[in-house]
Amino acid sequence: MADMAFTDMEGIYSVIDVKTHREDTHFNMPNLTSVERLARFYESDINVFSLIMIKYSIDGTDLKVSDVLFAPIEFLDWECLTVGALGWGQIQIANSNNIRTIERNSRKEWMLQLCDVMMDFYPREIGKITERIQRFESVKEYWENKQDVWI
Repeated sequence: MADMAFTDMEGIYSVIDVKTHREDTHFNMPNLTSVERLARFYESDINVFSLIMIKYSIDGTDLKVSDVLFAPIEFLDWECLTVGALGWGQIQIANSNNIRTIERNSRKEWMLQLCDVMMDFYPREIGKITERIQRFESVKEYWENKQDVWI
């Protein structure tokens, strides 16, 4: 779930996912965490899942860091996030070139938005799975009716 974790002096347990983004690339859609894992993790108010995003460029042999973002996941605007179809679903940054934050965003509101996103996501996945089942029903029918040429 994270690259590092610690408990601070106030008892807050923080897990931190470190991501890097090379600015001269065009497609960057990093996975952050599983929606189910985050839902379970956030059942405790003392848990915080944060992201460190380091944006950089390379000039010859020089590495130039242009920006560092450190924020809890609930400060990330849902407009710059998406969910990928892996397991229960993976929260992803839609485009690392365009990360927007909402400072001091409400965890409760963000998690309710996550639930809305998932309620839209799962029915679309059911539709995709239904198409895949139908496809392989026809593949199976083709192979059941095909003469075996390898005998």
